[in-house]
Amino acid sequence: MTLVVEASRDSCGATITGVRLNEPLSADLLAAIRAHWLEHKVVAFPDQQLSPEQLVGFSEQFGAIGEDPFFGHIDEHSKVAAIQRDANETTSIFAEVFHSDWSFMSVPPAATALYGLTIPPVGGDTLFSDQVAAYEQMPEALRARVEGLTAIHSAALGYAPDGAYGEADQEQGRSMKILSSEKARETQEHPLVRVHHETGKRALYSSAAYIKGFVGLEKAESDALLLELYAHQTRPEFIYTHRWQVGMLVMWDNRSLLHAATGGYDGHDRLLHRTTISDTRF
Repeated sequence: MTLVVEASRDSCGATITGVRLNEPLSADLLAAIRAHWLEHKVVAFPDQQLSPEQLVGFSEQFGAIGEDPFFGHIDEHSKVAAIQRDANETTSIFAEVFHSDWSFMSVPPAATALYGLTIPPVGGDTLFSDQVAAYEQMPEALRARVEGLTAIHSAALGYAPDGAYGEADQEQGRSMKILSSEKARETQEHPLVRVHHETGKRALYSSAAYIKGFVGLEKAESDALLLELYAHQTRPEFIYTHRWQVGMLVMWDNRSLLHAATGGYDGHDRLLHRTTISDTRF
């Protein structure tokens, strides 16, 4: 097989063809894909045919399947979650705020893989924001304020019983299997500027979805800084907009990117299967 890699014209993102992901990859092919993934941060593989078992098999070539602490799994496989929204659903769009998956864990996941099964004809794009570029292009005054800061991460805003996806949300009939829990109130501290242990690149590791404050700062100062950071991190020049297709697998690097879901497909079903790929260390 010969890989064909077409980079987006944006700060991140590439499409890779010339490979079938439903069979084991050779060592050379796996190394090449990993190199392109690290370079482009998010890669899309169109025209794939993957069962849940094959999706897990592909993912495990990049690392052990990680924990999804607040998702249920599909009936067919205990390591696969469904990102799902039914056509008649009236709950809020899931994961509309830019974030890095499960950043509140002691060792957050290296990667997330998402495979498109039912894709609406309109809407449902995923936005990816390049946080290496966001760090490198920070205004000097803002960079001076954030260097050395430690952020306090928590899942409480989303997954506590009184969170956005908590008990009240589930009563509205959300189709996704979300498991809210008091465990979501636990906290984990991480440096705001993260050094990627595979690439050596520095990136902003911050999200309004999961950061509740910064060590040593009062709440008002933390909140103001978080809003200022969020405005910078999501500037248009850092963003790649991904349009989904049926049979497309997308894998992204949570250490280098933020991502966010979009709506715009009311009246249409949407279903994707997801795996989370562990990191070896923070």
